[in-house]
Formats: sequence, C-alpha cells, structure tokens
Amino acid sequence: MLADSHCHLNYEGLVDEQAAVLDRARARGVTAMLNISTREREWDDVVATAEREPDVWATIGIHPNEADEHPAIDAAKLIARAAHPRVVGLGESGLDYYRDTSDRERQQASFRAHIAASRETGLPIVVHTRDAEDDTAAIMADEMGKGAYTGVIHCFTASGAFADKALDMGLYISISGIVTFKNAKDLQETARRLPIERLLIETDAPFLAPVPHRGKRGEPAFVADTAKFLADLRGERVEDLSRRTAENFHTLFAKTRA
Repeated sequence: MLADSHCHLNYEGLVDEQAAVLDRARARGVTAMLNISTREREWDDVVATAEREPDVWATIGIHPNEADEHPAIDAAKLIARAAHPRVVGLGESGLDYYRDTSDRERQQASFRAHIAASRETGLPIVVHTRDAEDDTAAIMADEMGKGAYTGVIHCFTASGAFADKALDMGLYISISGIVTFKNAKDLQETARRLPIERLLIETDAPFLAPVPHRGKRGEPAFVADTAKFLADLRGERVEDLSRRTAENFHTLFAKTRA
C-alpha cells in the first residue's frame, strides 16, 4: 500500500507509455497517484487521466514559473474547475526564486489565489517552494490568519526551521527521491524527525528518480524505493511507513475517499 502524492503522468516521457507506467507502479504496490497540473493547457488531459484510471486523481493549478503566462487565473476560476469529482487538490503553486522565470509579485499573487481557492473549497493546496522559504512562510502564515486551509509542502528540500513552521500551521511534508541522494544530509536529518502523522512520499516523476535509479527518468513505481530508504533512515518497518503515508494521503486529500 503506497501513495505517490505528486507525479506528472501527462509529461513527456510518461504520457507516451502511460498504461505501462501505471502497470509498473501497481506491480510495486502503489495504490494511489496524484497527477499534478502546472499550467492551464494541461488541465483537461490531467483530469481525463484521473477519469480513466480509478487509482489516479488530479489537481488544478499554476506552477509559480508559469504565473506570468496566466494572469487571468484567479481563485474563482480555480474553484470552478476544482468542482470536478476527480480533482482533489489545488496546485502546484507557490514561489520559485531559483528559476525566477515569473515576476515575484505575480508569483505571490497567484499563490494567494490558490490558497483562497483552497480555503473556499476545503481542498488542500500543493505548495512548491524553492529558494523562497521566508516569503513562502510569510504568505502561508498571513493567509492562515484569514482562515484555515490545508496543504502539503511538496518535494521538501527547505530548512528544518521551515518544516517546523509548516507543521505548526497544520500542513504536511512530502519527501521525494532527493532524500536518497548522498549530498542530502540536511534533508535526511529533517526527514528522520518528521512526525509520521504528517508525512507523505512522492516521486515528482518524471523528475528526481531516487537511488538506485538516479539519472533515469522517474516514474511512480520508484516511490517504493524512496519509501524503503526513508523507513531505514527512520528505523521503521517499510510496511508500516508505506501504509501510514498512504493513509495520510487519503486523510489530507479527503476527496479521494468519495
């Protein structure tokens, strides 16, 4: 029982053999996959995959690197599209000051719109943050003051202090294959101490394939390798960690239980 809480099944490299990719994931015990959208033109295809596959769900959102290209996407448009029964979350959205391909104020406005949609719908927001943890934490806290919402910091690579802030706000933390990399010592220290009840795992496929697949195209089946590494790191049975993180996935993305 495994849940890949973040993958891009409609990206090049996976979409052309999507059926085989899904079969390989299921063969390794993956029972749930969240297919993430990053721009409006992907929405229909991402949702269609979730309509076709009973163990795949979808999100609706705009990646921060795409914010400049989507000035008309506001909370109302996100809310309208999120009404679909297979759409279980908003995002991925957030701040990316590493690539910095969109104006920072536009990124921030888009992020706030996604949080507003999350608050209104009750669906969790999938948060992307890279080289922007101070502004990300400040916006999340400010928006939390306007009313509670739920969410997950996806592909966590930020500081332990940022993890604590996110946990204090009630958010979940999702660990990707990066945790298996030799140079990820700080991340490993944070992952070791995260409370099991707020922990998710993901592949971010087709990116970030974990050891022993590093350098290859990622796919949801590899979430099993990340789960094994993470369980060993934390001194837990992989069966227990896999089951609990899958349960956490369905608790956070509660619409998957419908």
